[in-house]
Amino acid sequence: MVNLSGQANYGNWVPANMMRALWGTTATLGVATAVAAARKRPFATLGLAALTLPCLAMSTYMQLCRKAFAFGSSYDVMAKVHQNLVDHLPWDQTRQAAGVTDGSGTILDIGCGAGALTNRCALTFPNAKLIGIDYWGAEWSYAQEQCEQNARIEGVSDRVSFEKGDAAQLAFADECFDAAVSNFVFHEVRSVKDKRDVVREALRVVRRGGAFAFQDMFGQEALYGNMKVFISDLLSDGTVREIHYVENIEDTGLVPAFAKAPWMIKDAGLIWGIR
Repeated sequence: MVNLSGQANYGNWVPANMMRALWGTTATLGVATAVAAARKRPFATLGLAALTLPCLAMSTYMQLCRKAFAFGSSYDVMAKVHQNLVDHLPWDQTRQAAGVTDGSGTILDIGCGAGALTNRCALTFPNAKLIGIDYWGAEWSYAQEQCEQNARIEGVSDRVSFEKGDAAQLAFADECFDAAVSNFVFHEVRSVKDKRDVVREALRVVRRGGAFAFQDMFGQEALYGNMKVFISDLLSDGTVREIHYVENIEDTGLVPAFAKAPWMIKDAGLIWGIR
């Protein structure tokens, strides 16, 4: 397992903005409950307490998840999930099949966030060049400058670059990358309802014979329909030459049991193979 620098700032899958909002709401309700109790308004006190306790429970739960997802924590969920993806990317296999023996080539990271997966790939494949793209929306505590700083800290900035981009409409020509990776990003693309279209767009920019590995909520039929049918379609229409599907990766030891709530990591999967 590649170890990233403890000096880099890779953020957290549970955004700080979310935690501030949760704890702020909890504190506000708590104060309102105390005021109602002091004024001897029993019905208002009970009503406010009924709101405060669930909010407190949710805030505490999400705080535990944030700790589990923090890089370098005892759980180190984010690092393990990223490494699982990298371990399944058939980079060396596809490069050797193309006659490339030094492991050089280009990899696109779709939805790079703070650059953690991009940099992990760069460290794992030391002769590869990488581009990380992200929309960097305001709700996430990530930015392009943060990615670039993290790449410098990891010592890979000479092979890694970052661009603003849309996963639904990648600004790259067909088959221009030797590989593509993405980690829990496709379900966040709001401009496309059917996330199968996002997968196809990611595959579009991978050259024939290139590698891919994507992790997302592939088990959620509302997003992807019947995943086995989708995989069959990708094979039958010639979009991919080889594809493998690993269901429920949250049950493989990557994620602690308490973080498997439906709004956290649930029905997650990995698809990987050769374009």
